[in-house]
Amino acid sequence: MAHPTTRTFHVLLVGAALSLAAFGIATAQPAVENQPALDVPFVPTPQETVDRILSMAKVTDSDYLIDLGSGDGRIPITAAKKFGTKGMGVDLNPVRIAESNAAAKEAGVTDKVEFKQGDLFEQDISKATVLTMYLLPDVNMKLRPKIWSDLKPGTRIVSHAFSMGDWTPEATTTGPSGGNMVYLWIVPDPKVGPKGVTR
Repeated sequence: MAHPTTRTFHVLLVGAALSLAAFGIATAQPAVENQPALDVPFVPTPQETVDRILSMAKVTDSDYLIDLGSGDGRIPITAAKKFGTKGMGVDLNPVRIAESNAAAKEAGVTDKVEFKQGDLFEQDISKATVLTMYLLPDVNMKLRPKIWSDLKPGTRIVSHAFSMGDWTPEATTTGPSGGNMVYLWIVPDPKVGPKGVTR
């Protein structure tokens, strides 16, 4: 049987913890407890690369651009500002979505672009005529089946830095210093299939 002094001490500890919790002190949870686990870290795309991505995709005001893993929103925002392109950015991180919305407002393009928090694998991308992304090699590979099944033939796909395995790109470019590789693919007719891919 517990000693009375021990029981008293335990009661005092519980009472102190409840008192602290009432003032929000003992509820010390990690600040990122509710933060979604991210497949891809946020690394901003240099503006020179953004401009090259949009040039390679030949975006116009008749396009609808979707940027997967859109970060601070600079690709859809630049497309809207320079070319009048409508579009959407998708990112799992709510902080990036807030930054993107603020940047779109500052650029005066909230009538052209929107940003959604969500899993890029679960997004409806069928509306895109241009799909841009700066992800990781394994994420690109996981996206390939969705790209081939959900997007219309002729849709332009542009990836910063990472390829799509054996899917042969239509074009590649590098930045002035030889880095920041950008790849361009065109979604093929299903009867023809992706160039270089044996299925």
